[in-house]
Amino acid sequence: MADSVSPVRRNPGRSTWVRARKARPPLMLSRRSRHRLRALRWCGRRRLRRRVLQTQAAGADWSEGACPGPRAEAPQRPKAAAPSPAPRPVPGPLPAPAPSGPVSLPIPPVRAAGPGRVLLLLPADQGFTFSGVCRMTCLYGQVEVLGFVISQGQPAHDIFSAYTHSYLTINAVRYSMPEKSKKEIKREARACLRAHLNLEDRSWATGNFSPLCSIVLLEHVKTTTINFIASHPGLSTIFVQEEASQVTSECLVLGSVGIKREKRKRGLQLTESTLVALEELVSVSCEDSDGCPIVLVCGGQDVGKSTFNRYLINQLLNSISCVDYLECDLGQTEFTPPGCISLLNITEPVLGPPYTHQRTPQKMVYYGKLSCKNSFENYIDIIKYVFSAYKREAPLIINTMGWVSEEGLQLLIDLIRLLSPSHVVQFSSPKSKHMPPLTPDYVADRDGLYTKSKSRLRSQGFCLPEFSDSVEFADEEKDSPVLFAEHKLLSVFSEFSFRKTPRNRDSHNRIFRDLTVLAYLAQLLPPVPKPLSPLHGLTPYQVPFNAIALRITHSDVAPTHILYAVNGSWLGLCRILDDIRGYSRGPILLAQTPICDCVGFGVCRGIDMEKRLYHILTPVPPEELRSVNCLLVGAISIPQCVFKSQHGLEGTIPYITMDYNFKLPGASEKIGVRDSEKEQLPKGKLHPRSKFFRKMKFLKGKDHSSQPGGSGEGGAGDA
Repeated sequence: MADSVSPVRRNPGRSTWVRARKARPPLMLSRRSRHRLRALRWCGRRRLRRRVLQTQAAGADWSEGACPGPRAEAPQRPKAAAPSPAPRPVPGPLPAPAPSGPVSLPIPPVRAAGPGRVLLLLPADQGFTFSGVCRMTCLYGQVEVLGFVISQGQPAHDIFSAYTHSYLTINAVRYSMPEKSKKEIKREARACLRAHLNLEDRSWATGNFSPLCSIVLLEHVKTTTINFIASHPGLSTIFVQEEASQVTSECLVLGSVGIKREKRKRGLQLTESTLVALEELVSVSCEDSDGCPIVLVCGGQDVGKSTFNRYLINQLLNSISCVDYLECDLGQTEFTPPGCISLLNITEPVLGPPYTHQRTPQKMVYYGKLSCKNSFENYIDIIKYVFSAYKREAPLIINTMGWVSEEGLQLLIDLIRLLSPSHVVQFSSPKSKHMPPLTPDYVADRDGLYTKSKSRLRSQGFCLPEFSDSVEFADEEKDSPVLFAEHKLLSVFSEFSFRKTPRNRDSHNRIFRDLTVLAYLAQLLPPVPKPLSPLHGLTPYQVPFNAIALRITHSDVAPTHILYAVNGSWLGLCRILDDIRGYSRGPILLAQTPICDCVGFGVCRGIDMEKRLYHILTPVPPEELRSVNCLLVGAISIPQCVFKSQHGLEGTIPYITMDYNFKLPGASEKIGVRDSEKEQLPKGKLHPRSKFFRKMKFLKGKDHSSQPGGSGEGGAGDA
């Protein structure tokens, strides 16, 4: 029989738990009673993290590498006489005591470095996901944001992590370390921080510094675009983050900059197929010696095409100086207001949604509508015209529409044959419509809207050419042989999730378009720190009637109502080759919509009928305006908040009416319909698309807008 182990009697006044408490580190984070030692669960780790932050805010020494010394034993209190406790069972084996060495923080530590400044330490392979707007400077090491790598010594970059899109993450990048000791590395980091931080902040940073750690400075930033968008009701919360449910010292520190930490899963997540496609495209763009690759990105709606394009642009800019971008999506443009087909040369990283990086295109045509339905040929002709400006000096990224069914798929096949891309990136998603793989064989065997398949051309006796520089779609050449260039198909499976659903997609897209238009109008205002000025307080340009031609691109409007449609509308400022001089009075009306260069956009603030002048607000510089001789009015409208939030006006607001006449040509919701059905609004209700026909109080002389009449969205009917 085995020897039985007799229980060991212990002094009730000195239990095992007292000795275990003495082995704990001396840092006291609270006066709460100590619990039995055990492995910390998630709630315990969360409490420990909160106490660490509170101790940091109180100024306690919590630097990495600080070894706490032995804690002085507290004097024992006199024990009161008490009866002997009842015998209790022997406790089980004791857990290992807590380590007395430095405690590594489970999150990247942050520290306030002055008013509106935060110091962030990012260990290797860790990220910081946030919402809000800030200006980021990499003080030491390397970090990556949306594919763009920022190293120490580079200028600061503004980062826009708005809730309308996926939140951005600042990721620490592993960088090569020379053969140096830890002391030498810290001395080098301290030298890099000397120009940006004071002695106390430098000591904190170097005390928490570890090998391959990156040090980032986040600063509060305000731009004219942010201030102008946030000044409109309902849009102020796009950049201002909601308060956290539990306010901690970290929330207060980050809130001083205007950002808030978010969960990593709420940031941008790229699938494995996306990373493989990005790696191959970057490799081809950097190593291709025969010519610059042309990448066409296609797929359904809301599958992540635009996000992929931004990431690809940023990754290419890490290796090359510029990237060309051809915008063929009319409804959701990236660098220009909606309704445009444009070619841009991108030299700066794209670190935010489209309404935060409006750029000046190299060549642009104002199409004037959000969809190319019922006018495919004009859409193709404009793409050919804009694509002709591509010089093949940099890689080209082509963004296409999300319409990939029926005629949209045939149109996409025409674009592939016309533009001859070297790579086609096709997105698929469980929530999007099924789309057949656009392999070279599939494209060659299918008819487009204006081109025929290879098999049909062979049956008609055509000999296929081996090479052609371009493809022309003239009327007499639609049945002629075309080039079937081989491209490489990269299939990307997207798990991109967003708030959009088929039910609310239109409203979301309309909000994004309004934000883009507001961002363009913000260029009219003076830069910060000057205060914002209302648009009706700015001085417009005066343009004579006989110096410029007019055209409504999307609707059939009677000539007698053209000026009603132009007044208060979004205008494309274009230049045509026709000579319009020689007209004495005007206005000059064009019979057809020309394919011409668009130099920018403006707003017709009013029309002076006595002096026969257009009053136009535009941020286009005067040297560019000298060549403008045509105004195009399309279906793109000015956001309603611009008209409704005109501060400083009393009484009736200009361009707002409740007496909307649907009988006027161009006022119906159907394009070109002149005899619309009678439609009435409830008494006292504002029509959602009417903006005009009240006498403007901020113009001198008689105003043409004082007469009732006009049209729908954009002042010229509705698309």
